[in-house]
Amino acid sequence: MIDVIVAGGGPTGLMLAAELRLRGVTVVVLERDLELTRVVRSLGLHVRSIELMDQRGLLERFLEHGRRHENGGFFAGIAASWPDDLDTAHGYVLGIPQNVTDQLLYEHAVEVGAEIRRGRTVTGLHQDTEIVTVELADGTTLRSRYLVGCDGGRSTVRKLLGIGFPGEPSRAETLLGELELTTPPEEVLAVMTEVRKTQLRFGAGPIGDGVYRVVVPAAGLAEDRDVPPTLEEFRQQLMATAGTDFGAHSPRWLSRFGDATRLADQYRSGRVFLAGDAAHTHPPAGGQGLNLGIQDAFNLGWKLAAAIAGWAPPDLLDTYEPERRPVAAAVLDNTRAQMELMSLEPGAQAVRRLGTELAQFEDVRRHLIEKITAIGIRYDFGPGPSLLGRRLRDLPLQHGRLYELLRTGRGLLLDQTGRLSVAGWTDRVDHVVEATKDLEHPAVLLRPDGHVAWLGDDQQSLTDHLQKWFGPTA
Repeated sequence: MIDVIVAGGGPTGLMLAAELRLRGVTVVVLERDLELTRVVRSLGLHVRSIELMDQRGLLERFLEHGRRHENGGFFAGIAASWPDDLDTAHGYVLGIPQNVTDQLLYEHAVEVGAEIRRGRTVTGLHQDTEIVTVELADGTTLRSRYLVGCDGGRSTVRKLLGIGFPGEPSRAETLLGELELTTPPEEVLAVMTEVRKTQLRFGAGPIGDGVYRVVVPAAGLAEDRDVPPTLEEFRQQLMATAGTDFGAHSPRWLSRFGDATRLADQYRSGRVFLAGDAAHTHPPAGGQGLNLGIQDAFNLGWKLAAAIAGWAPPDLLDTYEPERRPVAAAVLDNTRAQMELMSLEPGAQAVRRLGTELAQFEDVRRHLIEKITAIGIRYDFGPGPSLLGRRLRDLPLQHGRLYELLRTGRGLLLDQTGRLSVAGWTDRVDHVVEATKDLEHPAVLLRPDGHVAWLGDDQQSLTDHLQKWFGPTA
């Protein structure tokens, strides 16, 4: 019997598989594609995702393959610097192509023991109160205790469950590809700089060996977005948008994407969950999609593992949807706003000019950056100090750093009083007694995902919250 089947081997599915394996859960990932995709839709990791990689000891791998960008301009391309005192130890965007992110997460998942089965397509599922039975295209079946659909915006799992996916269909389509350009680099840069003064859906950036990553608006909506554009279609749209096709030739790959905005009616049906694009899809404005999915996986992984281990409180799995669905809804709203600000219509351009003025205020910049980077998220854990429900930034400690202590995937009590105890939960929660000038509260209890579940100095209150989040004593 498999503990968890993950449908979809993209960043969300791979992150979830690794999180489950970290806690000894048996995982099988079913991926329909035989190889990792060459298509590079995402170009980077935002702050919260960078923090998650740090919390799992993966950040150095990503830094080796990425490039730090500490400039602003990530909300609708409005030029604005980041505030100096952003609440993180990682105040940058890590530029790294999605295929590299996929490869690194794949290697991590395999290292910790996840089984990845490629060329496997889910075609059916049935569940009862104990088991999920998954049917595959080759006629075989698999049984597991839980199933998680991480299989993209056209999720088969979501459709088989009959979960609604309301929202707005695509109104505009964009062509994306990697191809060679014969135009000299300085001329490409000059044209791009001029065109992007008004058309922010256009870009051409070198990626090495004479190859450019090019993005350009399409002429209309394709009947089947899975059919890639031809080189001739790409060149025509470059001419229409930039006045030149840059001598484009020899494409490595070509693709297209739309700007549909949809949110699943629910994230759970019995023993089946949705995560990543299977639960939400939106325009790529701000580069949030891949990050949102990885963060879904980080939230769900420890909860599923707790249920399988037998110590999860009765309603722990039910917290996944009310915590993550509002986050996705907020991302959908901010991407809708960004797309409007990038419109060439006169009214939208007037709003954009006003937004540019407002972005000169540091509080506005901080608010927008916290939205895009997901460090402003606060789950609703009830009344309490502003830190309750938020993730805690990395803190320097006498013997290392806070995030280094979270790499086991367990809960953590950071205790500055030396008087508190996690007796009865030591199999699930670590207890570190240490004072730090960077924490104003006497003690904080962190969930395995780094969010603050409790703070204070009262043992009875702590015990109540240990039971709430980590179940009964061993």
